[in-house]
This record gives sequence, C-alpha cells and structure tokens, in this order.
Amino acid sequence: MKRFRTEVAVIGAGPAGLCAALEAHKLGARVTLIDENALPGGQLFKQIHKFFGSKEHLAGVRGYEIGRQLLKDLERSAADVMLNSVAYGVFAPNTVGVVQRGEHYAIEAKKIILAAGAKENYMSFPGSTLPGVMGAGAAQTMINVNRVLPGKRIVMLGSGNVGLIVAYQLMQAGASVEALVEAAPNIGGYGVHAGKIRRAGVPILTSHTIQEVYGDGCVEGVMISQLDQNWKPIPGTERAIAADTVCLAVGLNPMTELAWMAGCAFTFLPGLGGHVPMHDANMRTTVPDIYVAGDITGVEEASSAMEEGKLAGIAAAASLGYLDDAGAELRKNEVRARLDSLRTGLFGEKRQTAKQEQMRRMEEFCQRKDRV
Repeated sequence: MKRFRTEVAVIGAGPAGLCAALEAHKLGARVTLIDENALPGGQLFKQIHKFFGSKEHLAGVRGYEIGRQLLKDLERSAADVMLNSVAYGVFAPNTVGVVQRGEHYAIEAKKIILAAGAKENYMSFPGSTLPGVMGAGAAQTMINVNRVLPGKRIVMLGSGNVGLIVAYQLMQAGASVEALVEAAPNIGGYGVHAGKIRRAGVPILTSHTIQEVYGDGCVEGVMISQLDQNWKPIPGTERAIAADTVCLAVGLNPMTELAWMAGCAFTFLPGLGGHVPMHDANMRTTVPDIYVAGDITGVEEASSAMEEGKLAGIAAAASLGYLDDAGAELRKNEVRARLDSLRTGLFGEKRQTAKQEQMRRMEEFCQRKDRV
C-alpha cells in the first residue's frame, strides 16, 4: 500500500467537489481531488440546459459549459487529481483509503471534504426488472454523454425537475415521449420545464401511476391507472401505453456511506432526501476535520452544490491558517448570501427551511455533547 500526505482531500469531483478543491487550492492549501470516474465534472456534463437565477449564479450558461470552465481552472491549478480512483473508506486518523487501477493508497489528510453526490431512487412494480426500465439520470447520461438513445418510445415516471428536463432532452435527442406519469395531484418541478413538455404535445398525467410494465424479454408497453385522493388505484381507469423504455425520476438519495463510516452524526430530513450528515454554517460535520458539500448534505440543484463546495473549501483552508478570521468570514458570508438567494421561491424556501433545521439540529447535538 502506498502512503502520502495532503492538506485537503476532496472526495468527489462533481460540481461541489470541483469548487471545493479549487477554492481551497486558491487560498494556498495542498489539495488532492479523488473521483471514481475517468473525467471530473459529475452531473454538469449531463446538463445541456441553461442555468436559472442571476448572473452570479451563471444564469443562461449551460451546465456542460460551466463544467468545461471548472476543468480549465483545475488544469491551471497545481491540485493533485486522482481519477479512476475509488475512495472506499475514511479511517482514523484522517486517512482516506483509495484504490486506483488495482493499486491501494492510504492518503493522510489534515482536512477531508466529502462531496460524493447522490444516487437515483428506484421503484418496484411488476415488470420493473425488464430491460428498458432505467433511471432518468441513466438515460440522461446515455444521450448527453455517450450519445446513445435508450429507446424510441418513452414513458417517464415522475414530474420533478429531473423528470421534466430529461423528458425534454430525450425529445431533443430524437425519442418520442409518450407520457409523463405523476402520482401526486400536482407537478413537482418548475412550471417553465413543464410548459416546454406540454407545448411539445406530451401529456402530463397527474394522479396516475404505473401498474405494470409488460413485454417479452424487453419493455413493450406500460399499464397505468388513475389514483384517488388516498393514492389508491381507481378500478376501471387502467389503460395501456405502447413504449419500449420506462424512465424513473422518483427522487435522489444522498450518497452518505463514507460519512457514516467516518462517524459523522446524522439526522433524518425527508425534504433533503433522507438521512443526511449534520453540519454547521461552515459545512463542518460533527467530526471536526470532516466537511461535506453538495448532494451528500441534501439533494438540491447544481448551483447550490457549487456554492456549498466553495464554502467548504474556504472553511477547510481557513482552519489550516490560510486566511485570518476576518478574511475568512468575509468570503464565507459572500457565499452564504448567494446560497440564501438560490433558496428563494416556492421550492427554494422548502430547502432553506430544511437546511436551517439541519444546522439547528447540529447546534443541539454539539450542546448536548458539551454537557456530557
């Protein structure tokens, strides 16, 4: 096993991890960025749509263009980048276990930033294991990264932003989206995305669910039915939709395994995706040298993940003495203000409330620990 030391180890080279690494490196810290993929960038390179918000949030810029710029910044930096590298554990004292092309590494870091992202939820129903049933994110990777069309006739389950955006991108790639099915009585994502789907002639069937997917060795059709106010199927409302692909956009779940292993304290917040590590206003967890950023802290948009990454990078570098208290607080407050701005509006306010509850529970945890 090979061993080496660094000052800040960042696990995950998606939007949050890239920004965390760049920010800590700009302030003078020695940074090692670790990612299991062949290229850094994470979900940014799947996002061909333009970002929303203000100019400071890169409104009007497509996700993959933001990713390209971050990669250029990374290439110009002197940060160590370990790609095709799986971080399989965080061990005391502050050691990250990594496998790269069969070689084992023990990376000793003064500070660790976990930016592992999130994974797609799945939904079980008769026929859900047939070839042609996949996560919406997998379909997005196929069309936008690998340039492979997953199918020609698609049924999308879930009307959150992922379901709406990926459905539209599948149509841009040449597929026909036969229907978008949503169990809730209302659309879950932004109206602007839903409007594009509807103008293209795609029916959005709220208060509906998939009863089964059928086919001989592959998807050939989908049986849907309407739901009553108690979310129960209404007999007699079943109807079939011919399709060769079913995409599931039924939420994301933070990838928290490394944080659990490291001993971080968790709390359960459904609005953020389930069990998430508690953190303070500096993105620091209950394990003093471990920080978190991005979807591991609760599922949000890429813009929020990038800002959280910057905040964690600044905080980690400042804790190592690369910024005085006044300078660090000034920089951190600028990032916090941008995060607050992102968490406005109907959907943003819900996340802001959940994030505030996350930090409130962190404060309570620390107070109880101090009293023991």
